[in-house]
Amino acid sequence: MAQTPAIALLEKHRIAHRIIEFSSAHHAGDYGRSAAAELGQSEQQVFKTLMVELDGKRLAVAMVPVAGQLDLKAVAQAFAARKARMANPQDAQRATGYVVGGISPLAQKKRAPSLIDASALTFDEIFVSGGRRGLEIAVAPQALIDLLDTTVAAISG
Repeated sequence: MAQTPAIALLEKHRIAHRIIEFSSAHHAGDYGRSAAAELGQSEQQVFKTLMVELDGKRLAVAMVPVAGQLDLKAVAQAFAARKARMANPQDAQRATGYVVGGISPLAQKKRAPSLIDASALTFDEIFVSGGRRGLEIAVAPQALIDLLDTTVAAISG
């Protein structure tokens, strides 16, 4: 099993987690829903990590269930920004050190402020990218929130 910076961070902080590898060959561009199907998990419990740009300047992380859509107005409000938009994929890859479809909220190259949809707290564990396509990490949402100093908000529409 490949070690990624995301897995190394969880191990360093002794945070309980499970690592699940699966074939990422049939994603057709929708990595999150493909991951949920491969894992046999609800699309509400598998979270995608999205990079957003706030006020045209700084990047931030937003984690939402793959079943939902990111509410950019709610993201802007939660970050006290005037506007939020999806980050350019190349900018996201450069800032995180991960490829699109495998961006983990954990151990990004440049630490960015983060939000997670409040629905995460309804689960004992959620699934987030482990840092590459076809690698997911199951972790308690509160452990993830505490480790990343993440803000919880209703950001999924």
